[in-house]
Amino acid sequence: MMLLKKLFKMREQSSDEAVKPFLDHLEDLRWTIMKIAITLVAGMTLCFTFRHEVFEVLQYPLLLAGMNPKDFLIVTALPEVITVAITISFYAALVLSFPVLLYFLAQFILPALTQKEKRVVFPALGVGFALFLLGAACCFFYILPPTIQWLGNEADKLGIRGAYKLREYCGFVTHFVIGFGLLAELPVVTVVLNRLGVLSYKWLASTRAYAFMLILILAMIISPTPDVMMMLILAAPIVVLYEFCIWLIWFMEKSRIRKERKALFEDKGKDDGDLGGE
Repeated sequence: MMLLKKLFKMREQSSDEAVKPFLDHLEDLRWTIMKIAITLVAGMTLCFTFRHEVFEVLQYPLLLAGMNPKDFLIVTALPEVITVAITISFYAALVLSFPVLLYFLAQFILPALTQKEKRVVFPALGVGFALFLLGAACCFFYILPPTIQWLGNEADKLGIRGAYKLREYCGFVTHFVIGFGLLAELPVVTVVLNRLGVLSYKWLASTRAYAFMLILILAMIISPTPDVMMMLILAAPIVVLYEFCIWLIWFMEKSRIRKERKALFEDKGKDDGDLGGE
């Protein structure tokens, strides 16, 4: 809520347009959410049409792990195929429409920004999308296959033949891929918000304990299984990256202060030189 108030305050301080009342900002936010929802529905419809191709892509980590999907994936209920298809269509639509979603969010935020700030945000959108794809691809090709293989080997050591429900496998893959994609964007988001004056090192450090608690709750929500170990596996890299972002902001603020002091001393030296010359 505090970040939302700061965002609305920034929009009210925009010099490019007349100051809007708070309810008009809420109306802009409502239209932004509607456009995001419509985009996701359209993307889901497209992905559901090609659900078989999407599912073949999701089987690739299992193939890289040396497992035949026909031997390991099972369906335990007749409607499960359709419900899983709807679910994976949503996640596929989220990935495909991510640049458009970022554009809608930028439309809401950009009116409050100066030209200098826009020059920071526009490259950040491109870098953010690239990092999202990079994080998702690294997870899909390099993290998921050995993870699946390790879990399968553990079952073999116990003398158990692994058989995975279709819903659980698809949830496992999609949650991991999207989670790592979003995780890869955290440094860009914190840097941009710091440059815009929304976040600071002091605020991030003071809310560290609350952030870790929220990360654990988030990991519990997005975890495809209720296991505590799986929740910790998801939460650990987020905690490490959040801590990295805190110290990245600290370094940026220290560098900014040093530059400002250097510029101040240089200006003072010029003023003293001018007075001496007189």
